[in-house]
Amino acid sequence: MFDFFQSHNLLLAPMAGVSDEAFRTLCREQGADLTYTEMVSAKGLSYANEKTRHLLHLAEGEDQVAVQLFGHEPDTMAAQAAWIEDEMGDSLAYLDINMGCPARKIVSKGDGSALMKEPELAAAIVRAVRAAVAHPVTVKFRRGWAEGEESAPAFAQRMEEAGACAVAVHGRFAEQLYRGSADWGVIARVKEAVSVPVVGNGDVRCGADAVAMVERTGCDAVMIARGAEGNPWVFAQAKAALAGEMEPPLPTVEERIAMARRHARLLAQREGKNIVRMRKHAMWYMAGLPGAAAARGKINACVSVEDFDAVFDELLEYVGSSAPSGR
Repeated sequence: MFDFFQSHNLLLAPMAGVSDEAFRTLCREQGADLTYTEMVSAKGLSYANEKTRHLLHLAEGEDQVAVQLFGHEPDTMAAQAAWIEDEMGDSLAYLDINMGCPARKIVSKGDGSALMKEPELAAAIVRAVRAAVAHPVTVKFRRGWAEGEESAPAFAQRMEEAGACAVAVHGRFAEQLYRGSADWGVIARVKEAVSVPVVGNGDVRCGADAVAMVERTGCDAVMIARGAEGNPWVFAQAKAALAGEMEPPLPTVEERIAMARRHARLLAQREGKNIVRMRKHAMWYMAGLPGAAAARGKINACVSVEDFDAVFDELLEYVGSSAPSGR
């Protein structure tokens, strides 16, 4: 029995372009028990693509990470899973197979959630990867492919039969993308259908959400994705709530901007002076703040740490000047 989630029940989801070393560092500091790399292309690894291999680098102080592979060729997936295991050793917590990404550029090649339409191929991939590695193999998928056609419980059973040690379920259909709300009921139905651990994913944005998901579904772990964007504090809130403790207060404006600055510096350590990918993170950190709308245009022109600092300084000054004075 894969009992990893007994001590690691709060996870940062794998997110392309988001869950790099910098973001993983901030989320771990706030209480994430385990983080995933950005999803890694098995085909890219097979070409010895350095840009793809770069995704496997661990952050400073990061002892273990889960690696999520995507692809649709069993032999390639197995070979690259074995390479990852040899390369990472004990730093690898487990290997996850992406069968949930709904992005057009992924599913158009038969990868990601497109595999939910091909359960035989999906099972063949799991069998091949499981036979190639000693580490546990897990699978992440969605409620189903077509809206209104739930297939996750039966699909989960197929993955368990093929050798999956655990499964993670996102409560939306692939065709739904990120519209509407995640249906947590499907997580409960998958939990009833399989004997392996089940990770719940979708619409967890605060500590109360994490508790509610566990109570309603019986899931073994909670995975947070978009709820952590610009909000790594969600892990501190969820950790406290799951332990039955009072959640820490929401971050102040100053704390949000300070975290954004630190995020930018961590990115610069990884990527050098050009940290264009910080733009989206900055937008997330600033969301809802006074003056954020006006700052967006300036953020879209930022390249360096200094550029971002200048915008953050202006925003803090604006927030301070717009705050009502005490009387």
